[in-house]
Amino acid sequence: MSLWVIRSFFLLLCTVAGYAVSQYRSEIIHGGIYGSVIGFGLAGLLIALDEMLKGFSLRAFSAATFGLMLGTVVAGMIDRTDLFIFADERTRWLLRLTMFLGFGYIGMILAMRSNKEDFALLIPYIRFRSQNKPENQIVLDTSVIIDGRIADLIESRFVEGVIVVPKFVLRELQFISDSQDSIRRARGRRGLDMLNRIRQNPRCEVRVHDMDFPEEKEVDAKLLKLTRVLDAKLYTNDFNLGKVAELQSVPFVNLNALAAALKPSVLPGDMFNVRVAREGKDKGQGVGYLNDGTMIVISAAQELVGQSVQVQVQSLLQTGAGVIIFADLKMSAAA
Repeated sequence: MSLWVIRSFFLLLCTVAGYAVSQYRSEIIHGGIYGSVIGFGLAGLLIALDEMLKGFSLRAFSAATFGLMLGTVVAGMIDRTDLFIFADERTRWLLRLTMFLGFGYIGMILAMRSNKEDFALLIPYIRFRSQNKPENQIVLDTSVIIDGRIADLIESRFVEGVIVVPKFVLRELQFISDSQDSIRRARGRRGLDMLNRIRQNPRCEVRVHDMDFPEEKEVDAKLLKLTRVLDAKLYTNDFNLGKVAELQSVPFVNLNALAAALKPSVLPGDMFNVRVAREGKDKGQGVGYLNDGTMIVISAAQELVGQSVQVQVQSLLQTGAGVIIFADLKMSAAA
């Protein structure tokens, strides 16, 4: 059901309620028109307040409540001193009101600008974290979403956990998608398509996070702060962002570094020595193995079983069981 449908129903309900009050308690509200207007106005005020607070999350509300309580406690402690003992009763009332409002406001602002590490300094033995928080949360930045390899890793179950997509990253993707540059526009739309692909994976939970850090202007700085607050791990392709994350002790994975670590240790054109262990399936072939167990199929080496030969790699075949290397014989020597 649309939110505005609920709001319209609430407006109608409050208008009818105001009219009913005017009929049954005429000493409070005189006239059905006035009652309806008061009910409608009260509902409109609440809806306007709801619209103003639509970006106000439960975490921000909890932090504001804690800050208000802290400010009130500080104001109460000052009020119990003899600081205003020489003021008359009316002046002292104004001073107390100003002090409670001022300290309450400052406490709320400071609490909303702080993160959980700041709360841990005030209350060292209490950690503000959910008891059912997933053990593995993964924060994605714009570069890794557009790259698309993260979707393949999730589908093949190499990456598992709750995928966290910050709202400011979504805004950046939308901004790129609306770019006048056709190349940037295509990259942005590819990123949105990749997010839809990840979201449609039934084994993967995708969570759009509303937390923002208005004091930070750069998206990279917001990503680092969010990752630290969530105790998550940041996935990126940005080399510089990875270096900053490393300096700030924020856990991260660079997919480019991961791909470099997983690239084959042997490439076409490489030459090395290997021992022919047995005959191959096809005529004239010999089979050898690298130290890690990778099988090498060597042409024209059927008669050289048991000997050490020099081979040159021609091609690689990726299979479900691993990589098979096809090589040509270059030189043979007695084992």
